[in-house]
Amino acid sequence: MTAETIAVGREKEEAKATMLKPSRDPVLIALWICLVAVAAIWVAPFIFILFTSLKTSKDVMMTGAFSFPSSLEISNYANAWGRGNFATTFFNSVIISVIKVPLGIFFSAMAAYAISRIEVGFNKLLLMIVLFGTMIPFQVMLAPLFTLVNRLGLIDTYVGVILPYIAFGVPYQVFILHGFFKSVPKELSEAARIDGASHFTIFRRIFLPISIPALSALFILDFVNTWNEFAMALVLLQDQGMWTLPLGLMSFQGQFSSDYGQLNAAIVMTVLPATIVYLIFQRYFVSGLTSGAVKG
Repeated sequence: MTAETIAVGREKEEAKATMLKPSRDPVLIALWICLVAVAAIWVAPFIFILFTSLKTSKDVMMTGAFSFPSSLEISNYANAWGRGNFATTFFNSVIISVIKVPLGIFFSAMAAYAISRIEVGFNKLLLMIVLFGTMIPFQVMLAPLFTLVNRLGLIDTYVGVILPYIAFGVPYQVFILHGFFKSVPKELSEAARIDGASHFTIFRRIFLPISIPALSALFILDFVNTWNEFAMALVLLQDQGMWTLPLGLMSFQGQFSSDYGQLNAAIVMTVLPATIVYLIFQRYFVSGLTSGAVKG
C-alpha cells in the first residue's frame, strides 16, 4: 500500500506539473511575429538614415542602403552643422519649444481643472467649446492667422509663433487632462476645501503632483509636435534668422540635395532632441495616456 500510494502521489505531481506548464498560444506567437515585422518596417528608415549619415557620397552610391559604412565620416555632422547654419535654427527651436510646451501644458491643466472640478452649471458646454478647436484643421486657419499676427506686428518674432502654437495645442491637452482629473476621487479636493485651501492650492499641491504621468505624456507629444512643426512656422517666420530646424532642414535639402551624407546627418541632428526627450519621459508615456480613460 505504501508503494502504491507513493506511485499515485508521483503521478498526481507529474499531472499537476504538466497542467502548470505554460502552453504556447498560437495567437500570441502570431501577434509577436506581427509586432516584430512592424517594428522592423519602422526601424529600417532610421537605420538607413544613420548609416548614410556616416558615409561619403561615393560610399553611398557604391554600397547598399543598409550596409555598414566602411569608414565613419563624422565630419558630415560638422560640415552640415556649419553649412546649414543649424546653430541659429537649433537655438530658435529650443527657445520656442522650451517656452511654449511648459506654458501650454500649464494653461491646459488649469483649464481642465476648472472645467472638471469647479461646478458652474455649464461645464459640459465649456468643454464642448474647447474641444471644438480640435475639429478645425489649422491649415484652413493659416491665412487669417497670418493676417492677425501681421496686424499685431508679431511676424518674425518668438511671441508671434508661440501664441498660435499654444492656442492650437490647448484643446486636445484639455481633453486628456479633463478625463484624468475626473478620475481623481472627489474626497481629496473636498477634504482640502474643508481645511480652507483655495482652488489654486488644491490644483498646485494635489492635482499637479498626482498628474505627473499624464503631464509627462503630454509633454512628449507637445514637444515633438512643436519641434517638428513646419507649416505655421513657414507662414509666420519670413526672416531666415528666425527659422526653426524644420525650415533650416528644408533650405539645406534644397541646396545640398546631392550630398546624401551631410543631408542625412542634418536629418539625424534634427530628430535627435525629440528622441532624447521621448527616452527621458517614455516610462510615463503609456500610463499617462491611459490614465484618463477610467471616467469621462
